[in-house]
Order: sequence, then structure tokens, then C-alpha cells
Amino acid sequence: MDLADRAVGFLLCCISLSIFTYYTLWVIILVSPKSVNYTSYSFMWLNYGIIDDFLQPFVDSDHFIHKYFLPQEYAILIPVFAGVALLCFLSVFIGSVMLKSKRKKA
Repeated sequence: MDLADRAVGFLLCCISLSIFTYYTLWVIILVSPKSVNYTSYSFMWLNYGIIDDFLQPFVDSDHFIHKYFLPQEYAILIPVFAGVALLCFLSVFIGSVMLKSKRKKA
């Protein structure tokens, strides 16, 4: 394997590991059910009831670490939009490959 390929692979692994760590800290450690307004996103089926009193964030909401993370609503919106964009890109790519292969046969 070429050294440049290994460097690119190592760089991609580091980037994906850092994104995974950032998102995990953001969603699991910093987000608490009390701090997210589920009614504004029509998550009426999410009702924590009595359990809500026991679910607390691991880090207080006034801690300085929160300034390094986006608002908590984006924890759902960013992956949803990324997934939709990925599906759109894959659909266009597969469609273009199918059209090119159809033109070559004709």
C-alpha cells in the first residue's frame, strides 16, 4: 500500500473519530430531557413522566463547556439533514450511472 493512501486513511479515521467523540459528548453527556423542548418539534409521544425527575445532565447547564457545543435541537436536525442529503446524492449517482450504461448499450 502506498504511503499516501495510508496517510489519507489515517486522516479520515482521525476525523471520523473526532466527529464521533464530539457528537457522543454532545448528545449523551450534555443533553438532558428537561432542557429540550420536545413540543416544538411535535415529539408529543415522548413523555418521561416520573422518570424525568431522575434524568439529569451529567454537566450543569451553566458550565463553561456548553459554549463549545451547538444548541441541543441540532443534535437531531443535523443527522436528519445529512441522511437526506446522502440519500439524494446516492439517488442521483445511481440514476446517472444507469443512464450512462443505457446509452452505452444503445
